[in-house]
Order: sequence, then C-alpha cells, then structure tokens
Amino acid sequence: MIQTISKTITFDEFVAWYPENSVHKYELHNGVIVEMPLGAGDHSDVTGFISGEINFEIRRLQLPYSIPGDCLLKPRNESGYQPDVIVLDRTALTNEPRWKKESIITMGSSVRLAVEVVSTNWRDDYFFKASDYEEMGIPEYWIVDYLGLGGRKFIGNPKQPTLSVYQLVDGEYQVKQFRGSQRVESLTFPELKLTAEQIFRAGLPN
Repeated sequence: MIQTISKTITFDEFVAWYPENSVHKYELHNGVIVEMPLGAGDHSDVTGFISGEINFEIRRLQLPYSIPGDCLLKPRNESGYQPDVIVLDRTALTNEPRWKKESIITMGSSVRLAVEVVSTNWRDDYFFKASDYEEMGIPEYWIVDYLGLGGRKFIGNPKQPTLSVYQLVDGEYQVKQFRGSQRVESLTFPELKLTAEQIFRAGLPN
C-alpha cells in the first residue's frame, strides 16, 4: 500500500477529500489516507469471479441483496474501507443515513458479506479489517488468500492458498478455512457450490 498524506484526518474529511472520478482507490486507515495498489490481473480475475458467482446466486434465489459498484464502509474508528466485494441487504438500506447521497455504509446489519482478496498488504485484511468488521457486526467476512501470502499464524506452515471464512457467533468471529477441493461453506449463501480452488483459479479448469 502507498501512504499518500501523513497527517491524520477524520472520516468526514476523507469523504470530502476523495477525488471525483479517480482512477485510483483510496481507504482511510486510522485517520491516514492510503492509496491502494492496483490489483494484478489474477487478483482482478478472482475478484470478478467471486462477484459474478455470488450475483448469480442472488438472482437465482431472488434474494433482496445487491453488489454495489461503489461502497465505503465506516467502522467506529476513523477508518473507511472499500471491500473487493460487498453484498448489501437492500431492505436494510433505508436505515442507512448516508447511503443515498454518499454510498456510505455505517451499520453492519446492512451487510450480508464482505470479501477481501489478499495482495501484498495482507496485514490489513487479517488484522485491521477482521477486527473492524467484527466490531461493526458484519455477519460474514471472507479473506481470499489465493497466493498464500498471509502470516503463518493465519494460514499455517507451510503457507498455502487459503480461503478463510469468518462468521459472527455471539458477537465474535469464528473462522473456518478452505483449501484445494474443499467446498466453501457460507452462511449467507448455503447453496453456493464452489471449491476453494475454483475461486483461487477464478473458475479456470486445472
């Protein structure tokens, strides 16, 4: 990740600062604006594949969910995140005071699933975002570590591609991990028939 401004600012200052029609993507991490690196081709393929498969499931089951083009999550601290994929509950968006005008989500109850596809800034996904998403009450959070970049305490030793599914149980995240031909288990989409390897390879045959 690339730090762009050294002084700390508030979330609202970040929203006001955010460049219109920017080709770059920015997040706010504890008051510091961070320019997110452009994803490699494989990263983009994995993100697009997940979004497409989940969107198909939403349409197939006619669920009141949507995957927005732009969305900024606001935890309680001075941070603002843009997940690689986010599934919103459209019935809950009427309670979001900043959604209509700013595409800002402030309540975890509006989110059904958040997905981060790991790149070189893996610490953000495993440390900060997992903690903040848990505190927000987001019921399900995937960390898709398709290159096995995360720390050994997160994905084991030796490192290997791992999909970690965090699910909220009594206010705390419990994690299950999936690799290879294991079918990913999702509370939000229990009928989803995807293996970890299919996701890591963005649906391409072996």
